[in-house]
Amino acid sequence: MSLFLGKIHYWLFNKITWFENLEEDIISLAKEEGLDIEAINNQIISKFGEKTPNLPLEDIIDTSNIHGWLQDRITSAESRVASWITIILEKNSDILKLESLFIAQGENAAKEVLSKGIKEFNAIDIFNSMNDYILDGMPCDRVNEVISQDENKVVWKRRICVHSEIWESLGGKVKVFYDLRDKWITSFVSILNKEYKYNFLGNNEFSIERVVR
Repeated sequence: MSLFLGKIHYWLFNKITWFENLEEDIISLAKEEGLDIEAINNQIISKFGEKTPNLPLEDIIDTSNIHGWLQDRITSAESRVASWITIILEKNSDILKLESLFIAQGENAAKEVLSKGIKEFNAIDIFNSMNDYILDGMPCDRVNEVISQDENKVVWKRRICVHSEIWESLGGKVKVFYDLRDKWITSFVSILNKEYKYNFLGNNEFSIERVVR
């Protein structure tokens, strides 16, 4: 069965897994906030399906429709997370606790990268490592387009948004998602190399740039 799968499929599956781990943290926060998580979870699952089973990809993927299966997993995961975040913010407008979850997971992802033994990360290394974790649709969506890159600075543009339709359909604001993910990226970059910084440049353009020389 694994003969049908390539590295890109495992790479994308890992990104989905990390996103669903964040979902678990968000549900724990909802419980702390006093929400009836069992009732809400049942409602969300009835609409968007359950979390991906904790099994090897080759044991659960539909090999007759690999692309469709992965796309469905992304949509399902994003819809559940958007639902939870929107519900939490409706109860409590303080977004700081959600920010803390995203910051913590960005740090954990960076620590996983560091555990592989690479000692130095330049801007290109950090950008590529970041894209091993953040979930921005399918690779064929080509969401992010690199404008310029060298070891000191990478600049890219968000070519399209693949998240707004989900958030708007749930009554949420996609800006909330991007603000939270900015916290994730900022912490991720800081842990990998404190000499670099993540920046929003305006007009859907972003950079990872060396600020200490």
